[in-house]
Amino acid sequence: MKSRWTWAIAAVLVALTSAPAVSATATPSHAVPHSYLVGLREQALHPGQTPPGANDWKCRPTAAHPEPVILLHGFVSTSTLTWQTVAPLLANQRYCVYTLDYGVVAGVGGLAPIEVSATQLAQFVRRVLVATGAHQVDIVGHSEGATMPFYYLKHTPGAASTIRRYVSLAALNRGTTQAGFAPLIRAALAVPAIGRLADRDCGPCHQLLAGSSFLRNLNIHGSNYPAIDFTNIVTRFDQIATPYTTGLLDGRNVENIVVQQQCADDYTDHLELPSDPITARLVLNALDPSHPKSPTCRPVAPIVGPVTSR
Repeated sequence: MKSRWTWAIAAVLVALTSAPAVSATATPSHAVPHSYLVGLREQALHPGQTPPGANDWKCRPTAAHPEPVILLHGFVSTSTLTWQTVAPLLANQRYCVYTLDYGVVAGVGGLAPIEVSATQLAQFVRRVLVATGAHQVDIVGHSEGATMPFYYLKHTPGAASTIRRYVSLAALNRGTTQAGFAPLIRAALAVPAIGRLADRDCGPCHQLLAGSSFLRNLNIHGSNYPAIDFTNIVTRFDQIATPYTTGLLDGRNVENIVVQQQCADDYTDHLELPSDPITARLVLNALDPSHPKSPTCRPVAPIVGPVTSR
């Protein structure tokens, strides 16, 4: 394991001097980058800009892909930052793709209490269904965006009938230990002044900690929603959703995938996961299980993406 981490560190140094990888697509209308750094660049230069291929409200689903796909970013993030890979990838495959910046506080997404974000999701799902004429949507969420929809499912009448496939990337289904720092965070939130500030501007800060009463009451389990197909994709090198197994689910209608079981040299971390080319292939397989393809394995470094030597 030590040698693997040594390789990963070296890979980061190589990748930092390399251009972000771009993959070819069946319909080359949108470039598909595979680096978290691209999202950082776009967020810095064009904050709030819709990712390529997303939010075409005139899009009509095809017979091959009848459900529009809603992409949900994670905690302290935005669609611009998170979906520079998956949005154009799906659009190139002729999916109707939509992104939602939910729970926005001071221009940053994922900070409002999950109850508020789930209400926004409910409104957005209705808008997408009306605009596209579809009967159901597929969800692809990252981090908090892979967990928050369970509140929508549990507390919105009829919500379970609106989702066909639910694909999660690094979800926080059992909360996060924050690499062992959860007790310190919990102690800080117990300070009245800090707790009041968090309740106002960072609801998920306590809701998504491992052992929270919020998650116990939510009781996330795939079998609670038997008509939905769940695919959960996680990485062993996750530094935020810890332990990484928090992103897995139980249930007969559930498929759990650890990226490194597919490709051993993929060192994707929490931030890179939505940009990872192996993960991108797994997302396509989850949304179209009748036409699966094995991912093409290649070395992938945290944050920077695929590594190519010169």
